[in-house]
Amino acid sequence: MSEDTRPYRSVLYIPGSKQRALDKARSLPVDAIILDLEDAVAPEAKPAARKTLATALGEGGYGNRVQIVRINGLETPWWQDDIAALADSDLDAILLPKVNSPEDIQRLVDALASPVSVWAMLETPLGILNAQSIAAHPRTAGFVVGTNDLAKELNCRFRADRLPLLTALQTVLLAARAEGVIAIDGVYNQFKDVAGLQFECEQGRDLGFDGKSLIHPDQIDLANQVFAPSVSEIALAQRQIEAFKQAFDAGQGVAVVDGTIVENLHVETAQRLLDQAQVIAEQAAIEQAGT
Repeated sequence: MSEDTRPYRSVLYIPGSKQRALDKARSLPVDAIILDLEDAVAPEAKPAARKTLATALGEGGYGNRVQIVRINGLETPWWQDDIAALADSDLDAILLPKVNSPEDIQRLVDALASPVSVWAMLETPLGILNAQSIAAHPRTAGFVVGTNDLAKELNCRFRADRLPLLTALQTVLLAARAEGVIAIDGVYNQFKDVAGLQFECEQGRDLGFDGKSLIHPDQIDLANQVFAPSVSEIALAQRQIEAFKQAFDAGQGVAVVDGTIVENLHVETAQRLLDQAQVIAEQAAIEQAGT
């Protein structure tokens, strides 16, 4: 379970084997980076990628960006070498692909030498069906939906509205919210299609995801914008809180803002939005001071 209050609006995959990409990530306006040793690295290149990534993590310079390493899956011969190579590295979490059950999380935890958090990729039907029990594992801190692999496993057709995936996406969110872990939406493959990316970001935000996993730096700004509270949302939240306070002081249990009832639950939502906006602003200030 996670008590992480940091923003996760944009979560960018970075190939662990590419020095240039690892260097560039230090200056990107991204909330989190997934340093990838799995799909982005060919089998013969994995030993060199481990060394390259360990060196980059040792050099640091990633600031407030959350550093997550995606290792190879438990069904491969590479995952144990991955965690051995990263044993002394400064990272925030290890992302385990193709998690099917909490037993998969435990198997990884048993092999780890440090208490680093574990994130789970949910990208199989069994993983989706077991989402709640996976989220309930005490070392699980986050979910990333692997929509490409999931669509392949489901044999569903691609649709711009992602209708065939909505049940799975909402199941992941139900589990994440029930157990208090971060939930990150899957990638959008057409990285030059701005309109398509905006639709998926807005859909993911409206469903309740904390952010979007990304495959290209050009997608960062849009994800950051969509998953952050807007100026109008902040203003409304402030007015809701003030109106409810005035109503409460007058002995009333509800307030009215713009013709809409405001109850205590709406105030809690409004305060959470303002807290999120403040954390984002503070992080931006820190990044600005460091440039």
